[in-house]
Amino acid sequence: EGHEFFLDKEIAMASSTTIRTMLEGQFREAQDNIIRFPDIAGYILERVVRYLHYKAQYSNSTARIPDFVIEPEVALELLIAAKYLDC
Repeated sequence: EGHEFFLDKEIAMASSTTIRTMLEGQFREAQDNIIRFPDIAGYILERVVRYLHYKAQYSNSTARIPDFVIEPEVALELLIAAKYLDC
């Protein structure tokens, strides 16, 4: 779809087993520091990136954590992407 999303490498590696494996292994992604997910729609990847930032921000919080709102119309696609990315 031509979308680009930027995510801090530490956040990505801490939040997703799939991304960590791609960046640590002998994969092209590890050399280029670019990961492409052509099978995941751009609007779903945007939500995933937002969630990874949310998870990093609140993972050690002792205060009340606000809800991460997921619209019902994207819930299934988001669940499939999250399962694939293991995040």
